[in-house]
Amino acid sequence: MASPIGTPIRASTQDFLDIQTILDDIIVLRDGSCAIAIETTAVNFGLLSEEEQDALIYAYAAFLNSLSFPLQIVILSKRMDISLYIERITREEERQVDETVRQRLKRYKEFIMSIVKENRVLEKKFYLVISFSAVELGVKGAFQTNSQKKKFQFSMDYVLSRAKTSLLPKRDHVLRQIGRIGLKGRQLTTQELVEIFYNIYNPTLTGEKLGDVAGYETAMVTGQGKKSS
Repeated sequence: MASPIGTPIRASTQDFLDIQTILDDIIVLRDGSCAIAIETTAVNFGLLSEEEQDALIYAYAAFLNSLSFPLQIVILSKRMDISLYIERITREEERQVDETVRQRLKRYKEFIMSIVKENRVLEKKFYLVISFSAVELGVKGAFQTNSQKKKFQFSMDYVLSRAKTSLLPKRDHVLRQIGRIGLKGRQLTTQELVEIFYNIYNPTLTGEKLGDVAGYETAMVTGQGKKSS
């Protein structure tokens, strides 16, 4: 509904986010649904032999056929900050007494800097996201509308308990299956999830590390976090 002329429309960032909070390594959305994220490694498919490629394809097909629940694959790319690496090479170059080694380090540093100048050095992260639907709580939605705010019908402890009952066995199944493919996986912690979403909504060239979020009553990505007394 349009506001009267002269009346400012006040809204904060969290009003436009689907995330309610992040607790116990679980993402809780505003509609009561939840999700967990598993970070996994990757395989350089092009470097494998033909037999290894075929074996990997069959193993991946078996993994997909074993799933009885939705699974989302997310790939995040960010520009790598190699300034510390360049500084390390520079220090090694300066402390070298052997002129041959020093010149080789200098040429190597110039080579790395030329690559960075001509091409962006990207770091890719791979995640598997398993979701828990609000319908599994036994209602069409876990919230009720009160004016412009949405409030949970259930306590957060209840929602998390039901979500864990559903998500953790699925997580263990996925970890076992990707292990058979030769990949390693682990569930992201609350701290890591907050940092990922913070950098998604506050993009920088290389991303930022946040302080420990354990001292906040609400995860920082909701925009409502404050220090606990």
